Amino acid sequence: MRKPRDFDAELQALTDKARALKTRKQGQLGELVSATGADALSIEQLAGALLDAVAADTARKEAWRKSGVAFFREGGARARKGAGRNAGSASPSGAGAQPPSGEAGAA
Repeated sequence: MRKPRDFDAELQALTDKARALKTRKQGQLGELVSATGADALSIEQLAGALLDAVAADTARKEAWRKSGVAFFREGGARARKGAGRNAGSASPSGAGAQPPSGEAGAA
């Protein structure tokens, strides 16, 4: 005879795993904010930049994605130094300094 499955234990294990993944993701987002230099912004500025990033058009998000790929390929700190110069060119609308912060939200 087969042993009955303990659905409660399986559900608890999945819940614990989901909680651990969420905690890990939050930690990684915090590390990304620090690595990009966005931790120098006030909370209000960072929240505003992230809200703009969420509402941005597809072409703008694609430009930020490419900039983000370059950031990770070049080792973060080195790429961040050039981010201020490239911020206007990374954005089709030329919105200035918000695209680097938006990268953190797009990730």
